[in-house]
Amino acid sequence: MISFEQAFSDTERAAESTRKAADDLKKRASALKGASQRGNIDAIRRSRHSLEEALNVLRQEARNVSQSWPFDEEGEERYLSENYAAELIAAAQEIGLKIYEQDGSLISYPSVVSIQSGDPAVRIDGKLERNIKPSRLAKTLLRKQQKPGRGSYQGFLQSLYTVYSDIVSESSASNPMTNGVGRVVRLERVYRLLTAFPGMGRQYGRSDFARDLYLIETNGPRTTRRGHRVDFPSSTGTRRRSDLFHFIAPDGQRITYYGIRFTKDDQ
Repeated sequence: MISFEQAFSDTERAAESTRKAADDLKKRASALKGASQRGNIDAIRRSRHSLEEALNVLRQEARNVSQSWPFDEEGEERYLSENYAAELIAAAQEIGLKIYEQDGSLISYPSVVSIQSGDPAVRIDGKLERNIKPSRLAKTLLRKQQKPGRGSYQGFLQSLYTVYSDIVSESSASNPMTNGVGRVVRLERVYRLLTAFPGMGRQYGRSDFARDLYLIETNGPRTTRRGHRVDFPSSTGTRRRSDLFHFIAPDGQRITYYGIRFTKDDQ
């Protein structure tokens, strides 16, 4: 089966040939125009014949470029679903970029890529990206990796605390903090509330959420503006797969998250 990379390149070459043929036709049309302005009948005859030849070439190139893309819509969707991830990973390896598959997403720290086979497109950190030539997309991900820090996560931390407090308040009328130790809440419940609006789960997937947890844990901030400190305890009991969130660290280590807890030193 032909790859997307090859298909994009073949179509690009066919389009370039068509562009050159169109430029040649324009050049010959200009020659005919000049001959007419000068009143040179002999040059008009030569230019008309030359223009006809150039037009025939352009017609053929146009037919070629219209047939150069080998996929129909069903084939595009199937390739994106079954083959695209492996091709993107291979393209990334060629430029020294590591991409890992995790929970249906591709992780190239700090970016999370989700393939949208029915679009066709990908989402990078929730943003739709339609430029999906594997070699080009791999370079885009590499540039993102080489950029300095992703900025402040204070707002995300505050959102976590707000949802956490609401969950705790629902199950207990007492203060969620007791002797400085807060209750552990499953991150699955927090994620479901954060993505409750229609379509949010597609734009902000489980791997996106796990990535943001990892960045909070490794780069901070770890404390809200009102002094509530977050940590992410592991469960000691039986854990359902749906309760777990996974991310791949830059060194390839698989990080797992289960619960969240906020504490405050003065309580």
